[in-house]
Amino acid sequence: MTHAIALQPLDWLNLFLYFISISLLAVGGAIATAPDMHRFLVERQGWLTDLQFNASIAIAQAAPGPNVLFIALLGWNVGINTGGAGPAAWASGALGMALSMVGIMLPSTTLTWLATRWGHRNRERRSVRAFKQGMAPVVIGLLLATAWLLSGAHGNPATDWPLWLLTLVCTLLVWRTRLHLLWLLGAGALLGALGLV
Repeated sequence: MTHAIALQPLDWLNLFLYFISISLLAVGGAIATAPDMHRFLVERQGWLTDLQFNASIAIAQAAPGPNVLFIALLGWNVGINTGGAGPAAWASGALGMALSMVGIMLPSTTLTWLATRWGHRNRERRSVRAFKQGMAPVVIGLLLATAWLLSGAHGNPATDWPLWLLTLVCTLLVWRTRLHLLWLLGAGALLGALGLV
């Protein structure tokens, strides 16, 4: 699944600076910026394949823990792709993971900490309330853009209709019921293991 690439020190710096810059756009969580990450890492730089990108998101979302873990997997895969084999691959993977995670976490964490302190002190101001209400559509739009990007991995609806039907059923169940998401993940895994989707 690796994809051999060669990164120079300036490329590693660009990876770090990219995640620093996109960190401040992650208002709906890091997953909301996945379309731009795909554009940069897969389409523009060619550091990852579509399969690696989608697998990184799927594995991180299925695993327990914060959803920002997919950033670590993206960085890990970039590093593995440049590291060759053996200890060099592990070292490059660790470097890619560290640069990506520090880049995505440092600016947004600092801004969030400062903004929440200020927002809490000024919570009665009309501008603060308006900002909070105005951010909801932005977050929803970013999440829909991510869903659109990831739905491309499902293939053609005419030929892969069972997968699309399962996606629709799960979406409706999450939206309209209190059924825990882990049950749906388990059902999807079972259907996939049986070869039905």
